This record gives sequence, structure tokens and C-alpha cells, in this order.
Amino acid sequence: MGEREAEEEVVWSRETVPRVLKIVSTRLPQRDLFSLLLVSPWLHRTLISYSSLWLVLDLREKNNAGERLVAALTLSRYWHVKHINLEFAQDIEDKHLELIKSECFDSLQNLKILNLNGCQKISDKGIEAITSACPKLKVFSIYWNVRVTDTGIEHLVRNCKHIVDLNLSGCKSITDKSLRLVAENYRDLESLNLTRCVKLTDGGLQQILLKCSSLQSLNLYALSSFTDEAYKKISLLAHLRFLDLCGAQNFSDQGLFCIAKCKNLVSLNLTWCVRLTDAGVIAIAQGCNSLEFLSLFGIVGVTDKCLEVLSKSCSNTITTLDVNGCIGIKRRSRDELLQLFPYLRPGYSIESGVA
Repeated sequence: MGEREAEEEVVWSRETVPRVLKIVSTRLPQRDLFSLLLVSPWLHRTLISYSSLWLVLDLREKNNAGERLVAALTLSRYWHVKHINLEFAQDIEDKHLELIKSECFDSLQNLKILNLNGCQKISDKGIEAITSACPKLKVFSIYWNVRVTDTGIEHLVRNCKHIVDLNLSGCKSITDKSLRLVAENYRDLESLNLTRCVKLTDGGLQQILLKCSSLQSLNLYALSSFTDEAYKKISLLAHLRFLDLCGAQNFSDQGLFCIAKCKNLVSLNLTWCVRLTDAGVIAIAQGCNSLEFLSLFGIVGVTDKCLEVLSKSCSNTITTLDVNGCIGIKRRSRDELLQLFPYLRPGYSIESGVA
């Protein structure tokens, strides 16, 4: 290689590569960025200099995630990390979170999002350790963890005062005490997922509904313990947009009449709410004119009567409608459905007997 070519190579490495990477790197998964760090010293220095690339630490589904997490947080490029994703990561335990608290405490001071979904070896002890280092945390998710109890939620509300999005789906050991803690401490909560938290009762849910008036998303999937006494108070959530009541066996039209007051509802899942009839669905159709998603799957008590009212009130908004298993509703072709609901999305609208 001649001297001129060597100079051009240097210019390419020092100027062109960094400019290109500045554009491309923001679109790459973080795992690809890790690989690029090893390509050359120029790439390494260039990528490290872009602090915005290291605001997310993604270890989802990774093996040996606990040690990887501790090692990463000791690196200066992660000292301002805002999002840590450990969803279904392997080999992460309380001891790793305690080590982070003792050795990497300052690295988590700006953390906003923490995903511990499926990390089943983490207990209340780990929750206490990690949340004590995250005063600015806003989104916390610990789906499918049966080891976390009310004590873990107590640590969370004590250490993290700004939570607006909380996912406790599958945390089967928590009770109404946790809901009282959440209600008292997170008045600005916007999203709450309580799927399959089977120890909860009306009393706990009512605390949430009375005090967390900013809720926009509420997931009560597969919870059969609640009754209309609690469901009626969902009407207090003026900003509610997403509501999942799938499998609410004690939910009747009386509860649905009240929910119809939630004028901003966009998505409503009533799958297997078997006590409902046309009367309740008609109330929803007339009260919630912004509905885009509605599932009536498996409800044998509804008929064409509610479908006609839905068509009159929500035909310009509904894009997904599931009436599969509703034996009281007439079988229709897709074209017939489109006459009632012209904006149904192909592949997302389901009618019993229609392919």
C-alpha cells in the first residue's frame, strides 16, 4: 500500500467510519453493537464515544446474565444506563443484585426501566437490593415470579417513588396488602397488570380504583375472585384506554353498565365473561364510541341485537372484533361483517364459523 493510500485509509477510519456509524448504530440491536466493538480499535473508540448507545442494557434470554450484568455496570459506558432488560435471562439471583447495590450503586441512579420478567430466582431480598439503587425508576416489570411477596412490593414503594407502569402478572404470592401499598404510593400510576394474581380480592382492587385515577391500562386477565362490587368502580377511571377482563366469571351486566362510563376506552377484552348479555354490551357500544378492539369470545348470552348497536355506534372505529363462540350471533361472511364494520383489519376480525 502506497503512502497516499495509507493516508486515505486513515481518513476513512477516522472520519468516514465514525460518520456512518453515528447514523447506522442507532438502528442496530445492542447485541450487534457488542460484536462491532471487537472489529477494530477505530470502531471500538467510535462506538464508545456515543453515550446515547449505552443507555440500554439488554440481556434478555442470555445465559450467565447475573455476572454479565455486574460486569457491564462496572464499565464507564453504562454509568448512565436508563433501561435494563433481563426478561427470561438465565442465572441471575439475589446475590447478583446485592452485589450491584454494593459495587455499582451509582450506575443505576438514572435507571428508568427495569424488566425482571421470568427471573424466578429473584426474591424479596433481591427486589430490596436493586430498587434501593434506582430512585428514578418509572417502569418495573416482574412477570411470572412466585417468590416475590408483599414484602418485595413494600421495598419497591419505599425505594422507588415515581413508578407509573407496574407489571405484577403471575406474582401469585402477593395479596391485597400489595395493592394497598401501590394505591397509597403511586397515585399517578398509568399502567397496572395483575394477571393471575390469584390471592387478590375486591377490597384490594377497590383501593387501586379509588386512588389511582390516572390509570390508562388495567389488566385483570384470568382473575375470577372479583365481583361487581369492585368492577363497578372501574367507572372512576376517566382516562382508561385498555381493559382486560378475560375470564371474569363473576362479572355481570351491572358491572358493565358502570364501565360504559369510561368514554376513552379503546381496547376491551370480555372473553369468557359468561354472565354478560346484550344489555351490557349495548351499554358499552353506546358509551364507548372510541372502541377499536372488542372481544366477546365465548359469551353465549349475546345476540345480533348487540352487534347491530355496535355497528351503529362504533362502526367507524372498530378494527378488531372477536365473536367466536357467541352462538347467539348469526353466522356471517367476511363481506357481511365489513358492511357492519368497514374498518375491520384482515386477519384480525373473527366470526364464528367464518374462515
